[in-house]
This record gives sequence, structure tokens and C-alpha cells, in this order.
Amino acid sequence: MNNNIKGLILIITGMSFFIVQDTLIKLTVNDLSLLQILVFRATVGIIILVCYLLYKKEDIVFKSSYPFVAIFRGFFFFIGFLLFFISIGKISLAEATSLFFVSPLFITILSHFILKNKIGINRILSVCVGFIGTIFIIKPSFTDINIYMLFPIFTALTYSISMLLARKTAGEDSLFQQTFHIYIGAFIGGNLFSVLIYYSDINFIILDNLNNPWILDDFQTIAIIILISILGSFGIISLIAAYRIGSAIVNAPTEYIHLLFSVVIGFFIFSEIPDIYSFIGILLIVTSGIYIVYRENKRDALVVAKTTLRT
Repeated sequence: MNNNIKGLILIITGMSFFIVQDTLIKLTVNDLSLLQILVFRATVGIIILVCYLLYKKEDIVFKSSYPFVAIFRGFFFFIGFLLFFISIGKISLAEATSLFFVSPLFITILSHFILKNKIGINRILSVCVGFIGTIFIIKPSFTDINIYMLFPIFTALTYSISMLLARKTAGEDSLFQQTFHIYIGAFIGGNLFSVLIYYSDINFIILDNLNNPWILDDFQTIAIIILISILGSFGIISLIAAYRIGSAIVNAPTEYIHLLFSVVIGFFIFSEIPDIYSFIGILLIVTSGIYIVYRENKRDALVVAKTTLRT
């Protein structure tokens, strides 16, 4: 079995972990504390990361050469996925997932400003097609708009900024350092928000899930939260492993299988059936995203080839 096939299997495995995680969160998000879930998820992730480094006998270095960037990335990741997990409790799983997958469009646009990458006309058109897809899903009107539809888009934006900052600092900070910064951001952010809510008596309306108290005295609840945490951590590990051994041009489009999973799970478990406009939007987002990924990897391959010829 070649490395690309192994990478493909790891991507599908990772997406399977994520869809089970999302399903469990959707089933419990209105009853459990989402902040507790994120803190536990971060804690489990840190433990797994440290155990892996100890097993590999590698140096455990968590400090960053770019401390302010690391703090910014960690906070952005925390806020983004906090809103995403709230959204899957309010809108269909397929809609939330598809709106998150506009991240390649944001990466394309923001890479011009953060990494100084040039954007050709083909990718500009692809971005436009992708954003038209989001309009089909959101179906905005001047009198009514579902605010929760905007949450996964904001998550995609924060995710894109975080990924571009990770690429910009990759020369100094290792992959494991960057992963730790995300986990520690969720750990600190979740605890700070919990303390703030507890002592200030803030009553959130749109973010009503944040009002749910932590549950520490029920074994079944703790077991579910730990299971969600393990699924999320192994999903991330699977993706990291896939991109370390397989080709990005094969792996990246395969991530869209998460969308298929979300449609199937949404139908069979939650009786969610996206309307025709949502299906059109999903198709446009997937098409534009895959094209952008293809063009990006083709460009990277060309750069590598030219560099090789020069040397």
C-alpha cells in the first residue's frame, strides 16, 4: 500500500472521528456546558500530545518563538469552534459543515495579505462561486436571517487566519508546538469564560448554550464529554499523520467526505433534509474548494520543480 492510499485512509478515519464528535455534541449541546466540553477536549489533547512526545523520546518544547501570534491563534481557534459547536445545535449538520468548508476561500483571499501570495483570475472566480454557494445555503432576506448560519462562516474565517499564521511561523515553531498552542488557548479560554459567566450572572440569549452549568458529579455525562474529547483529538492526529505521509493534492479534496457524512447523519439521526437551495450551495462550495486546493497544490509543485532545476 503506497503512502497516498494510507493518507487517504487516514483522512477518512479522521473525518469519521469528527462526524461522530459533531453528532454527540449536537445531541448534547443544549443540555451540557459547551465550555466544559472544550476544556475537557483541550485537556485530553494536551495529555495525548505529551504522551506521544514522551513515547517518541522527543524534546517537549511548548514555548513559542512568536508568543503573541501563538496567543492570538489559540484564542481565535477557541472562539471559532465555540461558535461552530453552538451552530450545530441550532441549524442542520449539513448546513453548518458546508458553511465551515468555505475556509479555502478565506485562505485564498487572506494569503494575499498575510503571505503575500498572488491570486490569479481563476482563483478569484472560484472564490466568487464559493461565496455564491454560501448565499444559497443562508438564503438571506432583508426581513429575516438566521444568525446561527453566520457562526460556521466566522469559524471558517478564524480557522483560515490561524492556519496562515501557522504557515508563517512554521520555520520556528514545530507542528507539536503549534498544536499545543491551540489546545492551551481552548483550555484557558474555556475556564476564563466559565468563571466570568459564573461570577457575573451574565445571561446569554443568542449564545444560550454558554449558560449551562458544568456537570462533574454524573459519571455518564463525564464519560460522554471524555469520549467527545478523545474523538476530536484522534481526528486531529489522523489529519496530521495523513498530511505527513500522503500527498496534499489527494488528501485535501478527500476532506469533503465530511460533508457527505454530515448529510447522511443529519438525515438518519436528526431527520434533517437540506432543501434544493442548500444542495446547490453545498455543490458550489465543494466545487470551488476542490478547485482552489488543486490550483494551490499545482502551484506549489511548480515552485518545487523550478527550485530543483535551479539547484
